[in-house]
Amino acid sequence: MLDRLDWVHPRFEELGVLLSEPDVVQDQARWRSLMREHSQLEPLDAAVRQYEALLAQKEDALSMLSDPDMEDIAKEELARLEDSIPQTEQQIRLLLLPEDPDAEKNVVVEIRSGAGGEEAALFGTMLMRMYARYAERQGWRVEMMDANMTELGGVKEAVFSVTGSGAYSRLRYESGVHRVQRIPVTESNGKRQTSTATVAVLPEAEEVDVRIDPGDLRIDVYRASGHGGQYINKTDSAVRITHLPTGVVVTCQDEKSQLKNKEKAMRVLRARLYERLQSEKDEAYAADRRAQVGTGDRSERIRTYNFNEGRVTDHRIGRTIYTIDAFVDGDMDEILDALIFEDQQRKLKALNIG
Repeated sequence: MLDRLDWVHPRFEELGVLLSEPDVVQDQARWRSLMREHSQLEPLDAAVRQYEALLAQKEDALSMLSDPDMEDIAKEELARLEDSIPQTEQQIRLLLLPEDPDAEKNVVVEIRSGAGGEEAALFGTMLMRMYARYAERQGWRVEMMDANMTELGGVKEAVFSVTGSGAYSRLRYESGVHRVQRIPVTESNGKRQTSTATVAVLPEAEEVDVRIDPGDLRIDVYRASGHGGQYINKTDSAVRITHLPTGVVVTCQDEKSQLKNKEKAMRVLRARLYERLQSEKDEAYAADRRAQVGTGDRSERIRTYNFNEGRVTDHRIGRTIYTIDAFVDGDMDEILDALIFEDQQRKLKALNIG
């Protein structure tokens, strides 16, 4: 492995020198670019140095085996290194993976009820609460953008943002069709029902990520309405923004202020347009929203929540846990960690560094 990493130390040291040169400091664009590369390379440089030190310790321990007085100490050292060296190798492999520019972004989450009528909408509400509880555990902030609810409090469609370090890197795996199997509260004969809801997790884009021409927007305002057609307020505070070139439509009525609703709607619009832009750049990514979340049909699913058996099964990795109550209360790390690990292994294999 060291033969393939002989470039790391020289480049890291070169960057340190370049960042102190007056002409580079004066060129802020170049300085920021080099500083970003330096910051990204720093942990890899440290890991490689640690790896070199461990290999040197192994050589020393092997040389002591021939000395009867040092043999026991050498064997203890080699046993320790048998764990430390592979761990450091794996750390280096992960650091060699290309950085995801969206990993640290905040996210916009969209939940829509699928097959199953009112029970699907109630399942959507459960998913929304699950993500809110998970965000709370992570110290992230959740902000509602827009919601279309049923009379029983189910979610026909809900859009909310999650703000916090690493939100996209962990929640990105939630995109897809989620399936629930349980006896609905609306079912009088106790018959189990299967329903679905779709989830889309989009990295929230900044203005520098997506430039929107104001001339490409049609903005409509109207009165926000709640359950049963009752008005939330008597002013035209709800906002509908249509991006004319793409036909993307975003609505927001969560705030009483028209200005705040417009600001929130623009955040969602930027996220959707950014996702489209990324999709066009990467053919392996979803070509459009339907490719990401499917149609909502029962046969399409990434995860099943079976309340009768108390289990949650993630079909992408074949992982089942039997702590469904804790999971839907936001204790999601066991499955999310497994998804992240699987994704890392796939990327390592694709780059032939696994």
